[in-house]
Amino acid sequence: MDKALYDLMDWAGIEELVYSEASNPHNMLGAHMTEAGMLVQAFIPTARDITVKITSTGKTYQMELADDAGFFAALIPRKTMADYTLLVFYDNGTLGEIHDPYSFAPQFTDADLKKFEAGIHYGIYNKMGAHPMTVKGTAGVYFAVWAPCAMRVSVVGDFNLWDGRRHQMRKLGESGIFEIFIPGVKKGAVYKYEVKFKNGDPALKADPYANYAELRPNTASVVWDLNEYQWNDGEWMDKRAKTDTKTAPMSVYEVHLGSWMRKETKTDDTGHVITGSEFYNYREIAKKLAEYVTDMGYTHVELMPVMEHPLDASWGYQVTGYYAPTSRFGTPDDFMYFMDYMHSQGIGVILDWVPAHFPRDAWGMAQFDGTCVYEHRDPRKGSHPHWGTLIYNYGRPGVSNFLIANALFWADRYHADGIRFDAVASMLYLDYGKNPGEWVANIYGGHENLEAVEFLKHLNSIFKGRKDGAILIAEESTAWPKITGSVKEDGLGFDYKWNMGWMNGMRMFSWNGSCLIIRFTAG
Repeated sequence: MDKALYDLMDWAGIEELVYSEASNPHNMLGAHMTEAGMLVQAFIPTARDITVKITSTGKTYQMELADDAGFFAALIPRKTMADYTLLVFYDNGTLGEIHDPYSFAPQFTDADLKKFEAGIHYGIYNKMGAHPMTVKGTAGVYFAVWAPCAMRVSVVGDFNLWDGRRHQMRKLGESGIFEIFIPGVKKGAVYKYEVKFKNGDPALKADPYANYAELRPNTASVVWDLNEYQWNDGEWMDKRAKTDTKTAPMSVYEVHLGSWMRKETKTDDTGHVITGSEFYNYREIAKKLAEYVTDMGYTHVELMPVMEHPLDASWGYQVTGYYAPTSRFGTPDDFMYFMDYMHSQGIGVILDWVPAHFPRDAWGMAQFDGTCVYEHRDPRKGSHPHWGTLIYNYGRPGVSNFLIANALFWADRYHADGIRFDAVASMLYLDYGKNPGEWVANIYGGHENLEAVEFLKHLNSIFKGRKDGAILIAEESTAWPKITGSVKEDGLGFDYKWNMGWMNGMRMFSWNGSCLIIRFTAG
């Protein structure tokens, strides 16, 4: 190796990269100006040989192997920075020309980071997750994830052979956000984050902000572009913003898409299932459901959770993908069509939402970076006794921001007409479902969850500020005061409270053509 190049090598930094323990690989990788010229460094473990090609001139410069693990470097005689590509000759004998992922600046501004750290970045879903975009004329996908206590985070997928050494991400200051732009990755790419904990253990995690996910039982996230669908419900949205729901008729039909109607099962001569009990696609369900709802005289449907979840038996109430409609019934575009079609038929859509708890799946949000990121560390605060799930730490800004932005996301990106908050009572009481000694009192010695109360007030205030006619409903089973009271008057700020008693009392009704027969059951 040339002495001038050798003297520029940060051997400790190279070792950190090789062992995939770098929290800011961009400090070394990519191009950096030095007194001796433009230093280009790349770490590609599957590369046999790499050449730097200057975009403006076409000149090429051979990179030298600085570490057998696949760390290459070249010192290019220039006084100014230049755009370039890497010509990579791989171990398998193939040759590829790639844009260096470490040559792109972050998409987060200082203002973005400050707002997120304060818990008030209400459009954070436009930054976090996976977003197809073009940067400096180069198409690819921008990835960003919050893992404040991680030693290192990488994006892994088929595009890099699921090798966590390949695309190590940059940590942005003290925000806990890791990010990287990877050229060449496209919509439909399957990915996860490989998170290395402080103790050195790696874990594969689905993206909490992913817009799409693999069909269960697979658990990886999928890159999707939410900007491609062309909406046709402008008239509906305009009318909704001008409508006072408290004076307009509202009759809501609650439905679970997975069990409301399924395709007919087919079997062979031996009785074995050929096609299985397949789900209808969102587009197919839309037409069938709209026809039924219209015929029955309902004005709205309320969908039991359509956010991604691994277990069919949970009916969607153990969510692992808060920003992704479940792939059981199709793609995000298919669900947009569902919403669009219902609006075209004059039917509003309310989405059931689960901000009270989340499941413990190892590939999900639980212990996301090896520590309690979204949940409480103390199990007396963070463990839900009824469902064996984890309770959100509403007092942590990054957590409340995740949830507040999520409610806004469904109204913004999917034109939801309302959000129904599931299990609000379990959020409001620290001793909900717990025995003495199993919970921790608030600072005043009471059992009210003050952080959850503040979270709900905050969310309702921001949501109402949109003034777009979308409503918020609390499913709350106790006598908590002022559920629908104004936040300014110390209420929670909901538009409506879900009438649990009436819903559970009236289980069945039938129509004989001349009278309505209502049958009540105890419950």
